[in-house]
Amino acid sequence: MSGPDLAVLAAHLAEETGALRAVLEGAPAQAWVTATPAQGWSVADQVSHLAYFDEAATTSVLDAARFAQLVDDAVAGGLGFCDLLAERYRDRTPTELLAWWQGARGAMVAAMLAAGPSARVPWYGVEFSVASSMTGRIMETWAHGQDVCDALNVEHQVTAALFDVARLCARTRANSYAARGRAVPEGDVDVVLSSPGGETWRFGEVGGEVIRGDAIEFCLVATQRRNAADTSLDASGPNAAEWLTIAQAFAGPAGPGRPPAEVVA
Repeated sequence: MSGPDLAVLAAHLAEETGALRAVLEGAPAQAWVTATPAQGWSVADQVSHLAYFDEAATTSVLDAARFAQLVDDAVAGGLGFCDLLAERYRDRTPTELLAWWQGARGAMVAAMLAAGPSARVPWYGVEFSVASSMTGRIMETWAHGQDVCDALNVEHQVTAALFDVARLCARTRANSYAARGRAVPEGDVDVVLSSPGGETWRFGEVGGEVIRGDAIEFCLVATQRRNAADTSLDASGPNAAEWLTIAQAFAGPAGPGRPPAEVVA
Protein backbone atom coordinates (compact mmCIF):
# COMPACT_ATOMS: atom_id res chain seq x y z
CA MET A 1 0.00 0.00 0.00
CA SER A 2 1.25 3.46 -0.87
CA GLY A 3 -0.82 5.20 1.77
CA PRO A 4 -2.69 8.53 1.52
CA ASP A 5 -1.68 11.05 -1.11
CA LEU A 6 1.04 13.08 0.56
CA ALA A 7 0.75 15.79 -2.06
CA VAL A 8 -2.88 16.35 -1.05
CA LEU A 9 -1.98 16.40 2.64
CA ALA A 10 0.86 18.83 1.92
CA ALA A 11 -1.52 21.09 0.02
CA HIS A 12 -3.97 21.07 2.93
CA LEU A 13 -1.13 21.80 5.35
CA ALA A 14 0.01 24.70 3.17
CA GLU A 15 -3.52 26.11 3.13
CA GLU A 16 -3.88 25.93 6.91
CA THR A 17 -0.38 27.33 7.37
CA GLY A 18 -1.21 30.22 5.05
CA ALA A 19 -4.37 31.03 6.99
CA LEU A 20 -2.45 31.23 10.26
CA ARG A 21 0.39 33.22 8.69
CA ALA A 22 -2.13 35.76 7.42
CA VAL A 23 -3.44 36.27 10.95
CA LEU A 24 0.06 36.60 12.38
CA GLU A 25 1.35 38.92 9.66
CA GLY A 26 -1.69 41.13 10.07
CA ALA A 27 -1.14 41.52 13.80
CA PRO A 28 1.04 44.31 15.25
CA ALA A 29 4.19 43.29 17.09
CA GLN A 30 2.64 44.05 20.47
CA ALA A 31 -0.14 41.55 19.79
CA TRP A 32 2.39 38.72 19.91
CA VAL A 33 2.60 39.02 23.69
CA THR A 34 -1.19 38.63 24.03
CA ALA A 35 -2.15 35.77 26.30
CA THR A 36 -3.84 32.83 24.59
CA PRO A 37 -6.32 30.38 26.16
CA ALA A 38 -3.39 28.02 26.81
CA GLN A 39 -2.42 29.00 30.34
CA GLY A 40 0.87 30.90 30.45
CA TRP A 41 1.33 30.98 26.68
CA SER A 42 1.36 34.03 24.45
CA VAL A 43 0.78 34.19 20.70
CA ALA A 44 4.57 34.10 20.25
CA ASP A 45 4.78 30.93 22.34
CA GLN A 46 2.28 29.22 20.05
CA VAL A 47 4.46 29.98 17.02
CA SER A 48 7.71 28.83 18.66
CA HIS A 49 5.94 25.61 19.68
CA LEU A 50 4.95 24.91 16.08
CA ALA A 51 8.44 25.71 14.79
CA TYR A 52 10.20 23.53 17.34
CA PHE A 53 8.04 20.49 16.68
CA ASP A 54 8.21 20.98 12.91
CA GLU A 55 11.98 20.70 13.30
CA ALA A 56 11.49 17.65 15.52
CA ALA A 57 9.28 16.07 12.85
CA THR A 58 11.98 16.64 10.25
CA THR A 59 14.53 15.01 12.53
CA SER A 60 12.23 12.01 13.04
CA VAL A 61 12.25 11.46 9.26
CA LEU A 62 15.94 12.07 8.64
CA ASP A 63 17.75 10.91 11.79
CA ALA A 64 16.04 8.51 14.18
CA ALA A 65 19.04 8.42 16.52
CA ARG A 66 19.06 12.19 16.85
CA PHE A 67 15.31 12.17 17.37
CA ALA A 68 15.74 9.71 20.24
CA GLN A 69 17.82 12.40 21.96
CA LEU A 70 14.95 14.86 21.52
CA VAL A 71 12.63 12.34 23.16
CA ASP A 72 15.09 12.03 26.06
CA ASP A 73 15.02 15.83 26.41
CA ALA A 74 11.23 15.75 26.57
CA VAL A 75 11.21 12.99 29.17
CA ALA A 76 13.74 14.92 31.27
CA GLY A 77 11.55 18.01 31.05
CA GLY A 78 8.55 16.12 32.36
CA LEU A 79 5.06 17.55 32.24
CA GLY A 80 6.45 21.07 31.99
CA PHE A 81 8.60 20.40 28.93
CA CYS A 82 6.49 22.46 26.51
CA ASP A 83 6.43 25.35 28.99
CA LEU A 84 10.22 25.18 29.20
CA LEU A 85 10.41 25.33 25.41
CA ALA A 86 8.13 28.36 25.33
CA GLU A 87 10.36 30.15 27.82
CA ARG A 88 13.49 29.23 25.88
CA TYR A 89 12.46 31.17 22.76
CA ARG A 90 10.89 34.27 24.28
CA ASP A 91 13.87 36.42 23.31
CA ARG A 92 13.01 36.05 19.61
CA THR A 93 11.14 38.80 17.79
CA PRO A 94 7.95 38.17 15.81
CA THR A 95 9.94 38.51 12.59
CA GLU A 96 12.48 35.95 13.79
CA LEU A 97 9.77 33.54 14.92
CA LEU A 98 7.93 33.74 11.61
CA ALA A 99 11.15 33.15 9.67
CA TRP A 100 12.04 30.19 11.91
CA TRP A 101 8.62 28.64 11.49
CA GLN A 102 8.60 29.17 7.74
CA GLY A 103 12.02 27.56 7.34
CA ALA A 104 11.20 24.67 9.68
CA ARG A 105 7.92 23.95 7.94
CA GLY A 106 9.45 24.01 4.49
CA ALA A 107 12.21 21.61 5.52
CA MET A 108 9.71 19.29 7.18
CA VAL A 109 7.42 19.06 4.18
CA ALA A 110 10.35 18.46 1.85
CA ALA A 111 11.68 15.65 4.06
CA MET A 112 8.28 14.00 4.33
CA LEU A 113 7.58 14.16 0.61
CA ALA A 114 10.98 12.63 -0.13
CA ALA A 115 10.41 9.81 2.37
CA GLY A 116 6.99 8.84 1.03
CA PRO A 117 3.66 8.25 2.83
CA SER A 118 4.29 4.73 4.13
CA ALA A 119 7.76 5.21 5.62
CA ARG A 120 7.71 4.61 9.39
CA VAL A 121 8.97 7.36 11.66
CA PRO A 122 9.24 7.69 15.46
CA TRP A 123 7.38 10.26 17.49
CA TYR A 124 6.98 10.88 21.22
CA GLY A 125 6.03 7.47 22.56
CA VAL A 126 4.68 6.17 19.26
CA GLU A 127 5.73 5.26 15.74
CA PHE A 128 3.64 5.87 12.66
CA SER A 129 3.71 6.53 8.94
CA VAL A 130 4.89 9.74 7.35
CA ALA A 131 1.32 10.31 6.17
CA SER A 132 0.13 10.11 9.77
CA SER A 133 2.97 12.38 10.87
CA MET A 134 1.98 15.03 8.35
CA THR A 135 -1.66 14.71 9.40
CA GLY A 136 -0.52 15.26 12.97
CA ARG A 137 1.23 18.47 11.96
CA ILE A 138 -1.96 19.59 10.23
CA MET A 139 -3.88 18.96 13.45
CA GLU A 140 -1.30 20.81 15.55
CA THR A 141 -1.35 23.80 13.19
CA TRP A 142 -5.13 23.92 13.34
CA ALA A 143 -5.25 23.61 17.14
CA HIS A 144 -2.55 26.15 17.92
CA GLY A 145 -3.95 28.39 15.22
CA GLN A 146 -7.27 28.28 17.08
CA ASP A 147 -5.51 29.51 20.22
CA VAL A 148 -4.01 32.39 18.25
CA CYS A 149 -7.35 33.30 16.70
CA ASP A 150 -9.06 33.18 20.09
CA ALA A 151 -6.38 35.41 21.61
CA LEU A 152 -6.58 37.99 18.83
CA ASN A 153 -10.37 37.75 18.52
CA VAL A 154 -10.30 36.92 14.82
CA GLU A 155 -12.18 34.28 12.87
CA HIS A 156 -10.40 30.98 12.29
CA GLN A 157 -10.63 30.53 8.54
CA VAL A 158 -11.99 27.15 7.46
CA THR A 159 -9.67 25.35 5.06
CA ALA A 160 -9.62 21.92 3.43
CA ALA A 161 -7.40 20.81 6.32
CA LEU A 162 -10.43 20.61 8.60
CA PHE A 163 -11.33 17.21 7.15
CA ASP A 164 -7.87 15.86 7.96
CA VAL A 165 -8.18 17.17 11.51
CA ALA A 166 -11.62 15.60 11.93
CA ARG A 167 -10.46 12.28 10.50
CA LEU A 168 -7.49 12.17 12.87
CA CYS A 169 -9.58 13.19 15.89
CA ALA A 170 -12.13 10.47 15.13
CA ARG A 171 -9.35 7.88 15.20
CA THR A 172 -7.78 8.86 18.51
CA ARG A 173 -10.19 7.37 21.02
CA ALA A 174 -7.56 4.81 22.06
CA ASN A 175 -4.98 7.57 22.53
CA SER A 176 -7.37 9.44 24.82
CA TYR A 177 -7.39 6.47 27.20
CA ALA A 178 -3.71 5.57 26.77
CA ALA A 179 -2.71 9.10 27.80
CA ARG A 180 -4.41 8.40 31.12
CA GLY A 181 -3.06 4.88 31.52
CA ARG A 182 -6.48 3.36 31.00
CA ALA A 183 -7.76 0.56 28.79
CA VAL A 184 -10.28 1.41 26.10
CA PRO A 185 -13.76 0.14 27.01
CA GLU A 186 -15.10 -2.58 24.72
CA GLY A 187 -17.30 -1.51 21.85
CA ASP A 188 -16.85 0.99 19.06
CA VAL A 189 -17.80 4.63 19.11
CA ASP A 190 -18.43 6.05 15.66
CA VAL A 191 -18.40 9.70 14.66
CA VAL A 192 -20.83 11.47 12.33
CA LEU A 193 -20.11 15.13 11.68
CA SER A 194 -21.68 17.98 9.76
CA SER A 195 -19.03 19.88 7.81
CA PRO A 196 -19.10 23.66 7.29
CA GLY A 197 -19.90 22.98 3.63
CA GLY A 198 -22.98 20.94 4.45
CA GLU A 199 -21.46 17.50 3.88
CA THR A 200 -21.76 14.61 6.31
CA TRP A 201 -18.46 13.06 7.38
CA ARG A 202 -18.78 9.52 8.75
CA PHE A 203 -15.97 7.80 10.59
CA GLY A 204 -16.76 4.20 11.54
CA GLU A 205 -19.60 1.85 10.72
CA VAL A 206 -22.22 3.80 12.69
CA GLY A 207 -23.67 0.65 14.12
CA GLY A 208 -23.20 1.20 17.85
CA GLU A 209 -22.60 4.22 20.02
CA VAL A 210 -22.19 7.44 18.08
CA ILE A 211 -20.99 10.99 18.55
CA ARG A 212 -22.88 13.37 16.27
CA GLY A 213 -22.57 17.05 15.68
CA ASP A 214 -20.67 19.92 14.17
CA ALA A 215 -17.24 19.04 12.74
CA ILE A 216 -15.52 22.14 14.11
CA GLU A 217 -16.96 21.57 17.58
CA PHE A 218 -15.78 17.96 17.59
CA CYS A 219 -12.27 18.99 16.54
CA LEU A 220 -12.20 21.70 19.21
CA VAL A 221 -13.11 19.16 21.89
CA ALA A 222 -10.69 16.47 20.67
CA THR A 223 -7.81 18.95 20.53
CA GLN A 224 -8.84 20.24 23.98
CA ARG A 225 -9.64 23.75 22.76
CA ARG A 226 -13.22 23.62 24.04
CA ASN A 227 -15.02 21.78 26.80
CA ALA A 228 -17.66 19.39 25.47
CA ALA A 229 -20.20 21.04 27.77
CA ASP A 230 -19.89 24.20 25.67
CA THR A 231 -20.83 22.44 22.43
CA SER A 232 -23.93 20.94 20.88
CA LEU A 233 -22.27 17.54 20.33
CA ASP A 234 -24.53 14.58 21.07
CA ALA A 235 -23.21 11.30 22.50
CA SER A 236 -25.50 8.29 22.12
CA GLY A 237 -24.17 6.10 24.90
CA PRO A 238 -21.96 5.96 28.02
CA ASN A 239 -18.75 5.15 26.13
CA ALA A 240 -19.37 7.96 23.66
CA ALA A 241 -20.12 10.40 26.47
CA GLU A 242 -17.02 9.39 28.39
CA TRP A 243 -14.79 9.78 25.34
CA LEU A 244 -15.93 13.38 24.94
CA THR A 245 -14.84 14.15 28.50
CA ILE A 246 -11.28 12.87 27.94
CA ALA A 247 -10.80 13.29 24.18
CA GLN A 248 -7.17 13.95 23.24
CA ALA A 249 -5.95 13.89 19.66
CA PHE A 250 -2.34 14.81 20.41
CA ALA A 251 0.44 12.56 21.69
CA GLY A 252 1.96 12.76 25.16
CA PRO A 253 0.64 12.80 28.71
CA ALA A 254 -2.95 13.68 29.49
CA GLY A 255 -3.68 17.31 28.80
CA PRO A 256 -5.65 19.38 31.32
CA GLY A 257 -8.31 20.30 28.79
CA ARG A 258 -10.31 23.50 28.96
CA PRO A 259 -12.82 24.24 31.70
CA PRO A 260 -16.42 25.03 30.75
CA ALA A 261 -17.05 28.63 29.80
CA GLU A 262 -18.24 30.82 32.60
CA VAL A 263 -21.97 31.44 32.63
CA VAL A 264 -22.68 35.09 32.01
CA ALA A 265 -25.49 36.31 34.26
